[in-house]
Amino acid sequence: MKRRKEFVGVVVSDKMDKTVVVRVDRYEPHPLYIKRVVRSKKYHAHDEKNECKVGDLVLIRETRPLSKTKRWVVVKILKRADEEGNRAKNQ
Repeated sequence: MKRRKEFVGVVVSDKMDKTVVVRVDRYEPHPLYIKRVVRSKKYHAHDEKNECKVGDLVLIRETRPLSKTKRWVVVKILKRADEEGNRAKNQ
């Protein structure tokens, strides 16, 4: 039996109902210069209770297709976004 893929990422959008967009970063060496380069990919994930907010660190798991673009589900919120810290940076 296959295991389902799991990724840890940051919520970048929570504007949709019961759906969040999660950015997953991975690091790989540059083919020529060997320096680590960040590669990012965004996934649409199902958030049943609309608990996730922008900036939260979440664990997502692969699941059956839930809509045209949604194939992931939020398993748990690992770290909440620091609301006070975000306000201070924006001002």
